Amino acid sequence: MSQPKLHVKKGDKVKVITGKDKGKEGVILQSYPSQSRVLVEGVNMIKKHQKPSQENPQGGILNQEAPVHASNVMPLDPSSNEPTRVGFKTEDGEKVRIAKKSGEPLDK
Repeated sequence: MSQPKLHVKKGDKVKVITGKDKGKEGVILQSYPSQSRVLVEGVNMIKKHQKPSQENPQGGILNQEAPVHASNVMPLDPSSNEPTRVGFKTEDGEKVRIAKKSGEPLDK
């Protein structure tokens, strides 16, 4: 079975459009295409109980991000900084992701 394609990539600036963190913005730190999930900076924070180890001799409770479903985030338009849908255009024989609102390319 092939992996589903995601409309967002690692490094994209996105806005959460639904759920408990609705309205928050952040950068995608990691994507998990097989589960259709993305890890967004500062979104869906959870507390993880850490046993004392060599790296962390103190142990304790850490705050870290948990993945959210990719359908709950939208990339931000580079020109207006508003959430936008993703389209594709071929330029010089290369497929480029574009913002539907402004037509500007999303890839750097």
